[in-house]
Parts: sequence; structure tokens; C-alpha cells
Amino acid sequence: MTKGVILLAAGGTGGHLFPAEALAHELIERGWKVHLATDHRAERYSRHFPADDIHTIPSATLGSKNPIAMLSAFWKIWQGVRQAGRVIAKVKPEAVVGFGGYPTLPPLYAATRRKVPTLIHEQNAVMGRANKALASRVDAIAGGFLPEGGSAAGAKTVTTGNPVRPQILEAAKTPYLASNAGEPFRFLVFGGSQGAQFFSDAVPAAIALLPQDLRKRLAITQQARAEDVARVKAAYADLSVDVQVSPFFTDMAARMAAAHLVMSRSGASTVSEIAVVGRPALLVPYPHALDHDQAANAAALAAAGGAELHPQSTLSAERIAALVGGLMQDPNRLATMAAAARSAGKPNAARLLADLTEAIASGKTVSDYRRTRA
Repeated sequence: MTKGVILLAAGGTGGHLFPAEALAHELIERGWKVHLATDHRAERYSRHFPADDIHTIPSATLGSKNPIAMLSAFWKIWQGVRQAGRVIAKVKPEAVVGFGGYPTLPPLYAATRRKVPTLIHEQNAVMGRANKALASRVDAIAGGFLPEGGSAAGAKTVTTGNPVRPQILEAAKTPYLASNAGEPFRFLVFGGSQGAQFFSDAVPAAIALLPQDLRKRLAITQQARAEDVARVKAAYADLSVDVQVSPFFTDMAARMAAAHLVMSRSGASTVSEIAVVGRPALLVPYPHALDHDQAANAAALAAAGGAELHPQSTLSAERIAALVGGLMQDPNRLATMAAAARSAGKPNAARLLADLTEAIASGKTVSDYRRTRA
């Protein structure tokens, strides 16, 4: 039996849309209809989004200090609020759930003006700017890494974790088996398009400094920008290392499951996936990330014992060689880190987020919801 409509609002990038998609699947299984409000950028991601309808709502970024640009942005957001209001009046959602990015501002503002129950989900350990602007207006905040309590926003925050892809949940079924002396050691290195260049420069140089007996054990999977692939392969060519370099791996979840050690940036989705699969990681926050959210995400997993946080500025080739070589020779340490990472993972994040969404849609407060969980 159909329960009603939930309107999801997400900025048009994968980082915002993927957790929204995971929630959509969970809500549909529970009998809800799902609509999506987003911007024009979402076209390449939203083709397979399981929504009854997708509404393109105008919005704008409030990053400029130019007064004319600011006025233009506010006017566009106000147009978006009016359009979102018409959508809400038409589909009559029981709740509106935002996933960050400036395209979430109009639907959430419109919903709060009409007293429709609202919830925002924040992936990172530091709240993004759009969610900060909405935090005081919404009924509840779901956090990937946000702590519960301790502030006005924290009082209505529930740490649900970040929903992960089905492939990651499948990969999590593979137990971590340590690589002992003389055995193959699978090393996975990846970062986003902006974040991968540092690894392309630093990791091959570090591997070249390892003793030959350690290099012989290595099987490396490394993600690199398309323009860097040839030179990264050339850097490895004389090292007698088993290596695969590509801008994109379609089976990244399986490669993560097979890895003995991961080295990566620390975006919210990446850290959540590493934790759910349960793999030891060397996390290198992207130094130019807005609000230093990647450093906070990495710190959360490091505090649980599942990763080591290393600022990029501290990582010379010699330092990376020492870190990787030391861990290759310490399988017990890696196994302990893997177990700690898994203990911090939230494979049921989509279910927890759906539980909170249903509670808010039914008129419950966060305090009511917490009492039902106790």
C-alpha cells in the first residue's frame, strides 16, 4: 500500500545524489512514492534515479562577494523557492529531505514556509554551507559523521551514517585476510579527479624506494587522471611491480574488498565505503577542500583506529615508502586497523535514514525518535 510522497532535494553532483538514491530505493521498498528536486547538472546521474518524477528547480551559489552577482543569486534562489512551492503544492509530500548543495535551498525553504516536515542529511564531519543555512529551519539533521548533541544543531542531529552503494555492501561480505611475509600484497590508491595528481607524482617515486623483496610482493591498482596515465605507467615500468593504472575502474568496490591497504583522499563517501568494507587506510585529505571537511572525515575514522591521517604536506616519497613498507611488514597491525574500520562502518545507513525520514514525516520530533530507539 502506498504511504504517500517523499520529496528528495539534492545538488546535481554524485556526492549529493548517490545517498539520495540509496534512500529512494529504501523508501520505495517501504511503499512510498519518491520525487526528486535537483538542478540541470543532475542529468548524467539521475537517469537511473528511482523517482516518480524529477523536478528541475533553479538555484545559485552564494559564493561571490560582488554585490551584483549576490543580488542575481538571491533572485534566482527566490525564483527557485516559488517554483519549488508550486511543486510542493502539486505533489503534497509528507516530508522533504535535503542532501546538500545550493540546489537544496529552494525546496527546503519552500517546505519550511509551508510547514511541511523537513530533514537534511550531511555527509561530512563538517556541515556544508547550504546545510548550515538550513540547519535552524529544518526539523531534523541526519549526519554521516556529525556528532549528536553538544550544540543547538546537535540537539536535533541523528548520526545515521552515509548510505553506500549496493556494490559496497556486497564487497563488505569479503573478510579481511592479512598478507604475510612473502605473500602478494594488494595496494589500492585512488583520489578524485582533482585529488589524484598528487598520488600520480608521489606514489611511484615512493615505491621505487622500497627494498626489492617488498616491491616483488606488490600488486598496485592506481587511479590517475587520463592525462597522467601514460607517465604513471612509465614511472612504474622499470620497478618490476604488478600495476594497473586507469582513470576509472568499474569494479572499484571489488578492488577495495581485495585490497590489503588503501591510500586515498577522504571525501565522505570514500571514508564511509572504506569503513563499511573494513579496510585499513592511509587517508590524505585534499588540502584545498572547502571547510577542511576531508580532514574532519579522516579524523573520525582515524579516531576509531581504522585509518591513519597524513596531511599531504608531510608526505615526501621517503615518508610514503616508510609508511607503506612498515605496514607491509606488520600484518597484525593491518588486521587490527581493518577490524576497527569495519566497527566504525554503518552498512545499515539507508535503513536508519529511512527510519528517521518516516518519523519526521509522521510528525515526530528528534526527541520522540530517540525515545523509540532507546
